Amino acid sequence: MDDKNIEITENKDNTVSFPLIGNEAPSFEVNTTHGMIKFPEDYEGKWVVLFSHPSDFTPVCTTEFMTFAKMHEEFAELNTELVGLSIDSLFSHLAWVNAIEGYTWEDIEHPEIKFPVIADIKMEVANKYGMVQGESDTSAVRAVFFIDPRGIVRTILYYPASLGRNFAEIKRILLGLQLSEKENVALPANWEPGKDVIVPPPGTQAALKERVELVKSDSDDRYEYDMKDWYLTFRKDK
Repeated sequence: MDDKNIEITENKDNTVSFPLIGNEAPSFEVNTTHGMIKFPEDYEGKWVVLFSHPSDFTPVCTTEFMTFAKMHEEFAELNTELVGLSIDSLFSHLAWVNAIEGYTWEDIEHPEIKFPVIADIKMEVANKYGMVQGESDTSAVRAVFFIDPRGIVRTILYYPASLGRNFAEIKRILLGLQLSEKENVALPANWEPGKDVIVPPPGTQAALKERVELVKSDSDDRYEYDMKDWYLTFRKDK
């Protein structure tokens, strides 16, 4: 087991190994519906949303692929690449993608699947990322890994097979991660883009005094801040 990953024993015969938040995302070279890809080499400088699904030609997964296809350009504008995966063959993926592009659902009509789908029939990538769990050892769970441009895992989501992913939340997480990294801020409960953010608490007595004086002053900068206590200060999103 890679010492950067955690290993969880499900029972005496089965273990699951996967990277933790803050760990380097496992590398891989695989065949996809867009040809061979190498991670992280092919995604240098990009955010990556790596997502797995239990199986091709399944109802919930089909609606998710249609939604990812609809939002593809939104993710591209956020310097983010989508990469799908399941433990199915390349030919199964190609047939399923071709079928999806002929469907209409809600406001999505004949979506074009522009992202690659990994044919992980030997479960090599799925096992590296802990995507094979629970009662089934022949399909991947519904997982999402957010990986930053340095190849570091920043967020992990898991869903049961019966529950489709919330795509507004996936985009919110991505926006939040990018904003937090860019501006060195934290995000409060129920944060949405445009809402106030939390600035880091002061780390020294001098910094604390400086912040209190700023909040009490008549400076224009003072109106950007809402100080609830010395450790809890909000700032308007820029």
